[in-house]
Amino acid sequence: MNQAEPTTDHSDADHSEADHSETGRSDDATPAPLSLVGRFWIFLSIAVVGGGLDLWSKAAVFRWRGLPTQSDIWWVWEPYFGIETAVNIGAVFGVGAGQGTFFAGMSVIAAIGIVVWLFWFRAAESMWLTVALGMVGGGIIGNLYDRLGFWWQTGYPDQWRSGVRDWILWRINEQWTWPNFNIADSLLVVGAGMLLYQSFFPGQFAGPAVGDDGQADQPTT
Repeated sequence: MNQAEPTTDHSDADHSEADHSETGRSDDATPAPLSLVGRFWIFLSIAVVGGGLDLWSKAAVFRWRGLPTQSDIWWVWEPYFGIETAVNIGAVFGVGAGQGTFFAGMSVIAAIGIVVWLFWFRAAESMWLTVALGMVGGGIIGNLYDRLGFWWQTGYPDQWRSGVRDWILWRINEQWTWPNFNIADSLLVVGAGMLLYQSFFPGQFAGPAVGDDGQADQPTT
């Protein structure tokens, strides 16, 4: 009596291997999701260092020169650039005087919006935007500290409670004097300028971002 010899279904095995091969090729073709951890630390470092430098400079200058009107202008380059303490009860460069509490609230909203834009909507894939918004974040930290009244002391005018300490004086002459400002204001202006430039020339500074494997992703064509 003849016994049937066992057979192997090579066709099914070949199809399985082919499907696996196709799946592997498909996975390899899909770029790894970009890791924004490095960009987060860059953003945070710029914001913290910028805000800290602003707060340190304001405390040092006010300790050295005193409150507004207590000392004359200390000229670095007379009569164009000097140091003079002032308290701004408005926004950047004195705009919106008397609305300090409102600007403090707007600063908090802006800070939240920056983080969401960078890391939820992944704007941090652009190094240019990461640096620009890091500067804006540093400016927000420095001025928000003052807006919340952490520097204010008993005996100071009440309107200074939500005011911002300024100390940088720049002018062309007595008729053309720029409102006093500080390092936080400078960070805000430079960061905003970078954002404006990016809006006119989008993608110019995009560059490759870093993937999960630590390697820079190659630009696609």
